[in-house]
Amino acid sequence: MTNPLAVVFRLFILAAILSFTGEGFAQNIPKKPLVVFVTGDHEYSSEATMPLLAQELEKKYGLRVRVLKADPDQNAEENIPGLEALKEADLAVFFLRWRRLPAGQVAYIDEYLKSGKPVVGFRTSTHAFNYPKGHELEKWNAFGEFAFGSPPGWGGAAKHTHYGHRSTTDVTVIPEAAKNPILTGIDPSFHMSSWLYRVLPDYPAKGTTWLLMGKSVNPDKEAIANPVAWTWKNQWGGKSFFTTLGHPEDFKVESFQRLVVNAIHWTLNKPVLDKWKGKVAINVPYRGM
Repeated sequence: MTNPLAVVFRLFILAAILSFTGEGFAQNIPKKPLVVFVTGDHEYSSEATMPLLAQELEKKYGLRVRVLKADPDQNAEENIPGLEALKEADLAVFFLRWRRLPAGQVAYIDEYLKSGKPVVGFRTSTHAFNYPKGHELEKWNAFGEFAFGSPPGWGGAAKHTHYGHRSTTDVTVIPEAAKNPILTGIDPSFHMSSWLYRVLPDYPAKGTTWLLMGKSVNPDKEAIANPVAWTWKNQWGGKSFFTTLGHPEDFKVESFQRLVVNAIHWTLNKPVLDKWKGKVAINVPYRGM
């Protein structure tokens, strides 16, 4: 005759084993955050720099990543396959320039933004889209403004411009922001190959927190200092980080690499790492137009 206590004991042991193995184990493992990179620019080789950054995040920082690219190449303005991945994303990173995606693809970006999930943006994402006047998606030309608090596209009333392709930028930490976690381990000043973007006086938007200032070196016109990195909370409650930097040679600079990795952790509500995993070999040439 089977001992009832023995049966109960066996069932207890089996339940304990299932909680650590098989389906039970899988359910108890925290799911790694998924970072989806959306790339497509004519000039700055984002289709090459972003995969190297993503690879580092996956191998050394325990994140899941997926990189989406314009098809068939970076100059294809009307197709970025795979945007449905944004449905599962915990963070979307944008490096776009003057795209004219079909409504079905833009809908995935729209849905993501309205979910209130975080966003990170680079440089030409201030003018990510370039629909003609009167187009049903024309409002997306202001994507940078409503996603990141940047100027609403290139030129226009905001006079968003830069200081010439022969210029470079000296970057300094804004003293009032020095203790911001995104600036952990960042040098107080460093030099960038990006020509400075002018966003002042009307942008960044109200409510942004400025982190870094840039001063143009060898500008082609009268220049003023401009913020080159800031954080914000957009209208849907999504945390955002934006930088107007992003020249491929910028990614060789350790402070910039660390800034980006810190910002990604910050937007994901993960502790910004005090222990830097080390400089990454990102040697991507500037393509130009």
